[in-house]
Amino acid sequence: MSSTIDDVTRSRITDVYGHVPDVLAEGLQRCFDQSNDPSSPDELWDHRDVVMITYADQIRESGKSPLDAQRQFLLDHNLDELIRCVHLLPFCPSTSDDGFSVADYLAVDPGSGDWNDIKRLGERFDLMYDLVLNHSSQKHRWFQGFLNDEPEYKDFYSTADPSEDLSEVVRPRSLPLLTEFDSASGKRHVWTTFSADQVDLNYANPHVMLAMLETLVEYARRGARIIRLDAIAFLWKELGTS
Repeated sequence: MSSTIDDVTRSRITDVYGHVPDVLAEGLQRCFDQSNDPSSPDELWDHRDVVMITYADQIRESGKSPLDAQRQFLLDHNLDELIRCVHLLPFCPSTSDDGFSVADYLAVDPGSGDWNDIKRLGERFDLMYDLVLNHSSQKHRWFQGFLNDEPEYKDFYSTADPSEDLSEVVRPRSLPLLTEFDSASGKRHVWTTFSADQVDLNYANPHVMLAMLETLVEYARRGARIIRLDAIAFLWKELGTS
């Protein structure tokens, strides 16, 4: 990675925020400084490659973590000769929706294994991770800080006035769009596009953008060659826009 924010990145941040917020300029520089600088692979993946999509706890064997059991199963059946990439569906600690309500983006659910298990799997296969961008679990420490009015998490989540006309919002679920929570400063109505347990992050706050970019970089450092950006079409909430 470059040691400075390049013009393209600067331009794209400006498109979103109107300028480059200091927190993003400093934070991205930190990400670049701390990142490895891997050389580009000789071969890129394409339509000829077989990708297996799986949950991290799909295969179980006594005495092994599910992730290690899955690795051993693939190797025992010589599937490394057929499958190039293993796409692990969300493997972080989660409170609902089969892993898509993330309670800690930088941890592996201990019921599935740990980062070392994933690293060993990556020694024989390319790895693909999901980055659940639109929302976190309401049990995430960020949301608990938001409810407690901790300054660090002020405006970390998207809220709305329930009296506003939200009838034009298009989404893939029929559950209530807003969920009421009690916070230290009173009741807050938080966007919950997918479920009441999945509280929507507020990307208008550049601190949120930085937190997720740091997560993206960490996933790359942790062996992800491909990253699927989950529910990315729902990130930005601005009434009156398409």
